[in-house]
Amino acid sequence: MTDRPQPQPGPRRPVSTPTRALPTGAWDCHAHVFGPFDKFPVIAERRYEPPLASAEDYLNMLDTVGFAHGVVVHASAKGFNMANVADTLARAPGRLIGVAVTPNAEEMDLLHAQGFRAQRFTEAGRHAGRSPGTLYFDDLLRLAPKIRELGWHAQIWGRCDLVMDRAKELAALDIPLVFDHLGYPEAQKGAEDPTWRAFVDWLQTGDFWVKTTPIRVGKLHDWSDAKPFYQSLLKAIPDRTLFGSDWPFLSLDNNLPNPANIIDTLDAWTGDETLWRKMMVDNPRALYLR
Repeated sequence: MTDRPQPQPGPRRPVSTPTRALPTGAWDCHAHVFGPFDKFPVIAERRYEPPLASAEDYLNMLDTVGFAHGVVVHASAKGFNMANVADTLARAPGRLIGVAVTPNAEEMDLLHAQGFRAQRFTEAGRHAGRSPGTLYFDDLLRLAPKIRELGWHAQIWGRCDLVMDRAKELAALDIPLVFDHLGYPEAQKGAEDPTWRAFVDWLQTGDFWVKTTPIRVGKLHDWSDAKPFYQSLLKAIPDRTLFGSDWPFLSLDNNLPNPANIIDTLDAWTGDETLWRKMMVDNPRALYLR
């Protein structure tokens, strides 16, 4: 696979302004950047074909939608090379936060100086071997002391049932934990599923945060399956919900969402100006600027 070519650019990501302007100081807490690929190549062993989504495209998305701040999450297609994210952070000092994926604790001091404030870990069930550019729960246990030393947090993309299997260990790490994609519930089981209810109850017991991105849970461009999960999180942890667009929407080239439509949907589901401002402004400021 060493001669696998770099990806083709692919379709441009649609972006527009939400129906209702975002509150001043709003954050998009989850996005990725890719390319240009001649400068920031992706690895041959990648599991998906990323789009061209450069730092310029990303900053244009933030400006168009109305975000004052953003969080750029390293993606596995780049292996453990953080250069693409670091370059993006350097283009907008004070505006952006980086989330790293590095197995090396000794690298984290340099990353901290570049604007990184978290490490991301993934756990979606059994995995044969280790995928390039991915860290797992065992890595989290190993790196937790360095994360704690730097004042970082751990970002976790893991199904909520797998999180609950390790809940005692995770809580004992004594670091903030941020869960991606609404905690990654199984939508077909509904929000009354005992595992989901146990997860929501557990979230209320520690320094645990959830990104309310619906597009990996609900149906594309509808997301109604995600609504009860979203609303239960707003009720349970109103001070620790975070919005993330998931731009540029990896592996969704044939049915691309628009960040403005996601925002319009969540705005309608929220129905409370205080909760909306908390999620968009106050909560991310409390987490990322602590």
